[in-house]
Amino acid sequence: MGERQNGPFQLSFNSSLKVDFQGSRVTSDGGLVLVRELDERLGFGDLVAQHLTDSRRGKNTQLPLADLLRQSVYSRIAGYEDVNDAQRVSQDPTFRLIGSEKTRDRGAALTSRLQTFETEMLAEEANFRSLARINRELIAKAEAIDTPQRIVLDMDNTEIPVHGQQENSAYNGHFESTCYHPLLLFNREGDCLAAKLRPGNVHSADDWEELLLPEIERQRKLGKEVVFRADATFAKPEIYEALEMRGVKYAIRISANDSLERGIAGLLTRPVGCPSHKPLIWYKSFLYQATSWKTPRRVVAKVEFHAGELFPRVGFIVTNLEADSRAVVLFYNKRGTAEQWIKQGEQAVKMRRLSCHRFRSNEVRLWLSLIAYNLGNLWRRLVLPKRIEGWSLTSLQQRIVKTGGRLLKHAR
Repeated sequence: MGERQNGPFQLSFNSSLKVDFQGSRVTSDGGLVLVRELDERLGFGDLVAQHLTDSRRGKNTQLPLADLLRQSVYSRIAGYEDVNDAQRVSQDPTFRLIGSEKTRDRGAALTSRLQTFETEMLAEEANFRSLARINRELIAKAEAIDTPQRIVLDMDNTEIPVHGQQENSAYNGHFESTCYHPLLLFNREGDCLAAKLRPGNVHSADDWEELLLPEIERQRKLGKEVVFRADATFAKPEIYEALEMRGVKYAIRISANDSLERGIAGLLTRPVGCPSHKPLIWYKSFLYQATSWKTPRRVVAKVEFHAGELFPRVGFIVTNLEADSRAVVLFYNKRGTAEQWIKQGEQAVKMRRLSCHRFRSNEVRLWLSLIAYNLGNLWRRLVLPKRIEGWSLTSLQQRIVKTGGRLLKHAR
């Protein structure tokens, strides 16, 4: 006991067991090789070569850009939230195998090199813009395999708290924190199509057109039918008009007001008699025109009476869908899945880990997390068995990515 062991040693309590320390040949992230196979089939390396520009010179070019980007992305898929982890994973067999032959022989990048790649090289204007293109074209590769005729787009925002003096961080009264306030656009399958990191004090709907309109044009050129869903944050007449002008159907929640409630006055009185244990739900559709609107629009109301509650729960949705009122509400309610996708991005690929001082560096880190999220989501819905397609990315990370393995080398 206490003596240094240079080789395997036998355990006293069970002589049939031996312990050997061979860290350079053992990995705890063996499941990443499955993601790497999908990456290869989708041509991720070709996208990197096509869009990223290498400004390095001399010995700094020993590791290809594709290897560095893969290390940044795959580290997040495996749950490593900071470049400080690069020191530990640089000799991990999995991270050596997912790269090129140079990485397999030399090992993955160390902390200093990976940090320079993320905060300087990818922060260059051309490379930063290319991250969004790589992300969208990666999803387009999957869309070419399987995509429905009807494309549903969900837009939402979230809060990323900061704990320092990061550039453009600001106090947000709604979230009651100093934060960044990113805007994200998803499709029905959970892929994040576009995103923008914004200062913490901007309005929740700011920059909607920068993300939404290019995606609508892209889908229209492919001959797709586009439908848009969003919460009351995006209940703005300029959004309705932009969607109507492009022939896009929409269902957007709208805040209640006295005029809207007068339109459903007959539904707001609790029925006489013993209340049912099951909620009593009524729907009504009517035309409504707010002061800021140029034309009347259809509004669908949902009124719910719950046992033990004095007042009904009331919600309004402005829409140009032609379905019946109940179908419109059910369609809108599925928008809540976008919030779940955001949570998966925050929990599994550490989307909230924006700890750099410079705003541009934090924009890069957000895009790296989103590419990792999308690669994981494509892996889940295109590759893995149907019986586990409902697993969250965190479950996939813990139960499949975190698979132990041992590297064996053969002379053949």
